[in-house]
Amino acid sequence: MKALTRLWRSAGGQGEVNEPLLLEWLTLGGLLVFATWLLGTRGVWHLLLSSDPTGLTLVIIAVFVVSTLWCGGRSRELERQRRLMVQAMSTRHEGLVGVEGWAADYWSALAAAPRDAGAPLDLLMDQAQGPHHTAWWVNGIQLKLGLLGKVIGFSILAIQIGQMQSFDAAQSQDLLRSLTSGLGVALLTTMVGLVGNIVLGLQLTRLDRYADALVSDCQRAGLTIGRDAGRRD
Repeated sequence: MKALTRLWRSAGGQGEVNEPLLLEWLTLGGLLVFATWLLGTRGVWHLLLSSDPTGLTLVIIAVFVVSTLWCGGRSRELERQRRLMVQAMSTRHEGLVGVEGWAADYWSALAAAPRDAGAPLDLLMDQAQGPHHTAWWVNGIQLKLGLLGKVIGFSILAIQIGQMQSFDAAQSQDLLRSLTSGLGVALLTTMVGLVGNIVLGLQLTRLDRYADALVSDCQRAGLTIGRDAGRRD
């Protein structure tokens, strides 16, 4: 417990600078809502959805919206865990009884001097960064769906060209319309997938950096506990 007391006293002024992660996400969300409204008034959404008979564009948009909302919830949780860490560091209690949060669990595990010295850090990293791996996989799904739409669009285009028996100048307008429908599917789904991948990737990168900083702050504050546990061994 002496190690914990020294930890609170040495780290009492650390970790107080809290990056406004949730505010940043809310700002981005506001911009996305405004962009959605602006594109709707210009008829872009109707054009995108009506020009894609496969429905992949709608699927990509749904994946992006759900993932963006998840990023907002994750931003709130990461900020909450940092606040709990700062509160735990400022209480200077003799122990961690009743203290919540990932950081408190990590420090408690270090104070217990576990047989596997790396287990507390592994658990902390899994809590702080583990869910992000799945989110990155979902982010890649958007790009893959866009590429799938490109393949389907060019397949439609190739099939329509293969079904041409002869070229009739009187039917050129209908022919061009049928050919460009496949090309439109290919280009639109690819564009939507790329835009969604880029914007969601920015959000996930910010979450990763915040989680990395949280883990490093927990480690920095827990060095005293680790050294004292090593002396006892």
